[in-house]
Parts: sequence; structure tokens; C-alpha cells
Amino acid sequence: MGIDQEQRQIRCLVAKVGLDGHDRGAHVISRAFRDAGFEVIYSGLHRAPEEIVQATVQEDVDVLGISILSGAHDTLVPEIIDGLEEYGAFEDTLILVGGIIPDDDKTELLELGVSRVFGPGASMDEMIEYVRENAPERE
Repeated sequence: MGIDQEQRQIRCLVAKVGLDGHDRGAHVISRAFRDAGFEVIYSGLHRAPEEIVQATVQEDVDVLGISILSGAHDTLVPEIIDGLEEYGAFEDTLILVGGIIPDDDKTELLELGVSRVFGPGASMDEMIEYVRENAPERE
């Protein structure tokens, strides 16, 4: 029996990039996404942008959720986006950023190609719904 296209699991990579050592939020999101029926890969702490790009490409994920609380989002996120573009994986990856991001930086990240920025207190249901509605269609 083939898997019905409608039932294909959405694959998500929840990534902690840089020196940020706080991963409770990333674990909570990973668990919520799993409970919602998504396939979730968690990067572990202290990943370099190149490692996140490699994992995104190798795992063929639909959604890349970058959790960042260190304030280095303005350098690390563009590096990840550049890497995804190099591999031709940018167009078919939904990129989400979660963390404490100032409004000016949010605008900048969205202009770079981040689909959505979720701040502290964002609703899990809202995130799950957003992923369901916006994850790229696969052929």
C-alpha cells in the first residue's frame, strides 16, 4: 500500500544554532510538533550554521525551525539562508525562527526569507496550524 499524499508526514528540523545553551523551548516545540503528527529531528545544542544547513538538506525536511535566544540571529540566520540557497534547498523549506527577536530584526529576517518569527508566549496551536498550512507541497 502506498502512502496517500495527504497523509505524508511533515518533516521538521528543530535547530539550536550558535552558543545559546537554552534548549527547553526547543524541546517543548519538538514534543508539540511530534504530538501533532509531524516527524521531528532535533539538532542538539551549539550547532554551527553549516551543520544546520547540512542537516536540513540531508534529512530533506519541509520545515526548519531555528530556536535562538543568544541575540546572534542577525548573523546566524542569514548564514543558514545563504547555505540553503547554495544547495538549492531554500525555495522548498519553510523557515521559522523562534526566540527573543527585536521588531526591527524581525522585519529584516522576514525580508531575508524567514516565513514567520515566533516570540516568547507564541501559542503552540498557532505554530502547528501555521506549519500545516504553509509546509511546502512535495511532488
